[in-house]
Amino acid sequence: MSIQVRNLSHVYNKGLTSEQVALDNINFDIYDGEIIGVIGHTGSGKSTLLQHLNGLLKADSGNIIIGGTDITSQGVAMKEIRRRVGLVFQYPEYQLFEETVAKDVAFGPRNLGLSENDIALRVRESLEMVGIDYDEFAERSPFELSGGQKRRVAIAGVIAMKPQVLILDEPTAGLDPGSHKEVLQLIRNVHEKQNNIIVFVSHDMADIAEMSDKVIVMDRGKLIMLGTPEEIFSKKERLDAIALNVPPVTDMMHRIKTSGIDIDTVALNLHDAEETLYAYLRGTKC
Repeated sequence: MSIQVRNLSHVYNKGLTSEQVALDNINFDIYDGEIIGVIGHTGSGKSTLLQHLNGLLKADSGNIIIGGTDITSQGVAMKEIRRRVGLVFQYPEYQLFEETVAKDVAFGPRNLGLSENDIALRVRESLEMVGIDYDEFAERSPFELSGGQKRRVAIAGVIAMKPQVLILDEPTAGLDPGSHKEVLQLIRNVHEKQNNIIVFVSHDMADIAEMSDKVIVMDRGKLIMLGTPEEIFSKKERLDAIALNVPPVTDMMHRIKTSGIDIDTVALNLHDAEETLYAYLRGTKC
């Protein structure tokens, strides 16, 4: 399973005075089992890009090939594409609508035409995968749950369809620190158990650094950088120029270096920073 995006462009309000180029000749590849983080300031084209990967938006030009199928071609079966590519919108808990948790999670699998036995198995499996106890919560109203629990139930409804590609738009937005951590862990759990491709948008650079195999950087509709978290966050000045931050730990290391201590600034987490600072202190004592 892989994704190839070639020369993808999209224009909103084409031909009008309010015309806006949302995607401008985008090219990249995603390979089987990768987690891809997407960053960029508001209006950079991140959400537009995600909606193209799921077929919700049609490109003005270019191609998106997912698992050998060009989803931009005429006559492609979009139901099959959305079976393979699941999209979790920002604040997905606002889309909960059924009277029980189990019924809400079952909605997608039922639309796939699965048997009732298969649907029941998928509902239980998906809820357990996101850390929701089936026996305790299946018959409860989703509207009685906490914000973090609602978010997890909404994500369970998408992964119950067992997509080969899971796309998440700001999956931790608006959550308290505890729920934030839980949602990140459930994304890891899903990736480990389903071995799918995950593409997610986040404004939290620590999450991007921690979770991603590769990072896509968007600015005004263009893909301006693509690389590993180490490669992307080593370019602090370039990110500063488009109003993006580096992870807090990386920023701390830059501040230490600016103060006159000659250390490597490419540290993405506290462990990396600790190792770098220890090596520096050990070197100064030699």
